[in-house]
Amino acid sequence: MKHTLKYFFSFCLVLSISLAKAQDTSPKGELTKQPTPKTDGVIPENPEPFKKVDLSAKKKDSIILVPAKTDRYGVRVGVDLYKLTRALYDKDYKGIEFVGDYRLTKKYFLAAELGNENKTTDDSRLNSTTKGSYLKGGFDYNAYQNWLNMENIISIGLRYGFSTFSQQLNSYKIYNANPYFGEVPPIPSGQKFNGLTASWIEVVAGVKAKVFDNVFVGFSLQLKRFVSNKQPDNFENLYIPGFNRTYNGDFGVGFNYTVTYFVPIYKKKVKPVEVSKKSDKKK
Repeated sequence: MKHTLKYFFSFCLVLSISLAKAQDTSPKGELTKQPTPKTDGVIPENPEPFKKVDLSAKKKDSIILVPAKTDRYGVRVGVDLYKLTRALYDKDYKGIEFVGDYRLTKKYFLAAELGNENKTTDDSRLNSTTKGSYLKGGFDYNAYQNWLNMENIISIGLRYGFSTFSQQLNSYKIYNANPYFGEVPPIPSGQKFNGLTASWIEVVAGVKAKVFDNVFVGFSLQLKRFVSNKQPDNFENLYIPGFNRTYNGDFGVGFNYTVTYFVPIYKKKVKPVEVSKKSDKKK
């Protein structure tokens, strides 16, 4: 028994000395590091899912609403100042023309002209006086994009014209191929030709600008071509009311300068327009 206790106490003493030596060999205050397992090439068991990125997605453009506007629809009536004032400097002319249009849609207008003319034409061979009336009807297309609350017009249009008139042959000259004794003096006539008619189509390009409230001024150029032309037996029509001067062919030209007054009948609101605006800001 004594030997057993002796061996037990000896084993405990040796074990305590060994533990004390092991503690003395470790640096004070330093914790032993655990070895880090190598993870190179190893896929985690529950990896975080990837987020899908759409590289083709583009930044949306900002939307701007253009304020709504109100379009007025009605009748515009007026007079051609060119024909009205021409008699002041041309003693051989008297005439008047009334013009009008009606706004049918946003861009299209029904248009018409009604007039009367009295014109004496002095040609190299004859002198004649034309008296008659005419009517033209058709449409205009407004190619101008107005700003807010503007009503200006830059138009291209088409007309069909019809005229009834009479011709009076005032005097004429007989053609002399060999004027040895000089030019033959004009021969007075006074013969009248009634019931003459003519019709034509014309292309019209014009401008109308609003200068005051409901008051517009404008001008137009016209290119005409005969559809029909009933002439006297002995000479040609040198001038036709509405068609103007004829030049030995089927074509003619015209011009007017108008002042008109707009009579509104009803209004129509235009829906706001969405306009996309691309952002130039760089990230």
